[in-house]
Amino acid sequence: MLAIKILLLGGLFMAFSMGLPPVSEAAADNPRVAMETSMGTMVIELYPDKAPITVKNFLDYVDAGFYDGTIFHRVIPGFVLQGGGFDAKMEKKENQAPIKNEADNGLRNLRATLSMARTQQVNSATSQFFINLKNNSNLDHGDRSFGYAVFAKVVKGVSVIDKMAGVKTTTKGHYQNVPVEPVFIISAKREKAAEKQELKK
Repeated sequence: MLAIKILLLGGLFMAFSMGLPPVSEAAADNPRVAMETSMGTMVIELYPDKAPITVKNFLDYVDAGFYDGTIFHRVIPGFVLQGGGFDAKMEKKENQAPIKNEADNGLRNLRATLSMARTQQVNSATSQFFINLKNNSNLDHGDRSFGYAVFAKVVKGVSVIDKMAGVKTTTKGHYQNVPVEPVFIISAKREKAAEKQELKK
């Protein structure tokens, strides 16, 4: 029993030190989104306890079907995948109002985490997000910069983001690192309770 307790405490320490929510029963209640893309499906777990404004914003777009048919318009291997704002013609979709930046929530831009994309204005994020392909500590909240708000993580289908990272890119207009062949978000939907239970087995 002592050995088990030590292992559990060690796991909690690792979670806190890496800037991720610790494993707990509460985590089972975290909303999840199944994002089907043209290169595979990934499951994204959101952290409303750490980033309530950002999670609500993301789920509002999901529930409205906003992301369906959009593309990952920026692919930088070894850095990030960015999407959620443009269609295949590189035309920007109309967004809701910008939200408050929650980058100071203690979560870090680790591999497979999702953060909100924004302009140089701190509180300018709308629908666009990015997925970290590696640990990007330079994007975290700190003295140098307010940072980018982490609000979720890919918990299933991480191989999909690695596959996306390998696509050929080009420059379209004034946009760089755009996939030559569009990488679509076919659909983004909240995961049903039954599907969540299946994942836990």
